[in-house]
Amino acid sequence: MTEDTNARRAKTVRALYAAYIDGRRDIVGAMLTADFTFSSPQDDRIDRDTYFQRCWPEPPPFTAMEIEYLGLSGDEAVVRYRAVKRDGGAFRNIETLRFEGDKLASVEVYFGRSE
Repeated sequence: MTEDTNARRAKTVRALYAAYIDGRRDIVGAMLTADFTFSSPQDDRIDRDTYFQRCWPEPPPFTAMEIEYLGLSGDEAVVRYRAVKRDGGAFRNIETLRFEGDKLASVEVYFGRSE
């Protein structure tokens, strides 16, 4: 991957988490491939429509998602973040994101610990 590709992908990842805080599904929809899938311990390769139904509640449940680590290699990114909930609680997760070109093709979430 070129430096430009990595920079674009890092920007996309950061924009994804920022959009989640603001409830901006419209921005995220444009970032995803048509066959995007999402997986977590509670979801097994759900499609993009189900992803938006399950993972984008109104109002957004978090006040902050602080990226603590972002690594890019080939078509994948690994992100560790700290999420701050509206009730003041917080937790950390790790996610792997797979790109096809400049769009996100999949996200896999690995739940972390609560603080």
